[in-house]
Amino acid sequence: MGIPDIKHFSVIFNPIAGKGNALKKLPNIQKFLEDNNLKFKIYITERIGHAIELAAELCKIPNTATIAAGGDGTVNEVINGLMHAKDKKPEITPVFGVLPIGRGNDFAFGAGVPAILEDCLTALIDVDTQPIDIGLIKGGDYPSGRYFGNGIGVGFDTIVGLEAAKMKHIHGAAGYMIGALKTLITYPSAPEIEMEINGEKGVYTPALVSIMNGRRMGGAFFMAPDGKNNDGFLNLCMTQQGTRLKLLQTMFHYTKGTQGELENTKTALISAITFTAIKGEMAVHADGETICEKGKLLEISCIPNALNIIKVV
Repeated sequence: MGIPDIKHFSVIFNPIAGKGNALKKLPNIQKFLEDNNLKFKIYITERIGHAIELAAELCKIPNTATIAAGGDGTVNEVINGLMHAKDKKPEITPVFGVLPIGRGNDFAFGAGVPAILEDCLTALIDVDTQPIDIGLIKGGDYPSGRYFGNGIGVGFDTIVGLEAAKMKHIHGAAGYMIGALKTLITYPSAPEIEMEINGEKGVYTPALVSIMNGRRMGGAFFMAPDGKNNDGFLNLCMTQQGTRLKLLQTMFHYTKGTQGELENTKTALISAITFTAIKGEMAVHADGETICEKGKLLEISCIPNALNIIKVV
């Protein structure tokens, strides 16, 4: 089925994105759309999960693109809503766009969406799209599955995210970096995990594991520096447990995307992977949203060309 001729934009706007700073940009977004005679309607989210519900319904409107205006959490919810609609009608391939007005905007970075809001809005005038893969994780609080657009963190990465979320006045990469240093001080023991990677089993004790569809997490850590979100694969990056000093050194490699050169870090392209905790438990997030804090079994897979995203040149 071909890409529809986009004639209408359903903008799902998160007013608390960017710690509330997104709301200041709403008048500019509305003015741009009006000045360029674009047909649109703005929907303000009211609670966690609201964007999922909105996206699942709005994408049914003919010749409509659903626009996620917010941060990574907003994009994740919109993706989940679109994928829920696609689950019911597999023949459709919903079109969506991103106005990155959150804190980290890691999905946008990996998808080639610039941080300049006006550039993203300009792309809506003459819509051009490209296919994008979407990941699916089953396990923890989501036994039936949760979709993700950017990536999954297991272990250290998730604990860092939970620490960063506690900070009220420090945002973006700075909050993530401080959270990483705090986590290094406590340095929780890594679980022993059996992994089935592309059909091959092995047992590992990783300090952190990332499964990426995008390239970056936390605004500063390049978990998959060469990642592509339209190649039909996810990128695995796994660092083994070691000393605090060794992990600190590795962490700085992540900020440059050079961790693949290290002996304690494994990278691979994967289409599917299964995690089973033999000893201990797994803390897991998907696009910054908590999947579980004490997980035992995870199944992760890539869905090629699941959605179409509006290109920003």
